[in-house]
Amino acid sequence: MRKTGMKKSTKTREQALFYGFIDLPKLTQAEQALHQLQIPTRVVPKEQWYEKVGYLLGMPGFRATARPEDDGFVFPHEVMILQGIRGKRLDTVLDKLKEAGVSHIAYKSVVTPFNTLWTLRRLCETMQKEHAYMAEQEEKHEEHN
Repeated sequence: MRKTGMKKSTKTREQALFYGFIDLPKLTQAEQALHQLQIPTRVVPKEQWYEKVGYLLGMPGFRATARPEDDGFVFPHEVMILQGIRGKRLDTVLDKLKEAGVSHIAYKSVVTPFNTLWTLRRLCETMQKEHAYMAEQEEKHEEHN
């Protein structure tokens, strides 16, 4: 039997995860803005910091992790994780959030094949290190001007 040449779609479905939001009106605004773009959203409970990002996204092949002993991990920032959203679509999403009056979400990440294997904690800590590095670079730049 011959194949018809049709390719299976490899497009990753779009979705957004929210973590650490204390400002509930802001969270509601963000979710509504994304829903207008047909992007499903999910709020990740704070106590799921130890789960792999792939699991939290519902990706095949990921299973729940046994909860480790609580070591007091607390991430004091709001986080938005976007899956399947890149390029112009990412610009559209960010514009829609701004248009909806959602105040700045400093910790944003797009899903990559690598960070799906990370725990949510590792993703948060990596973003925090990146932010600190960028702030340091900006400070050095300002000192030279």
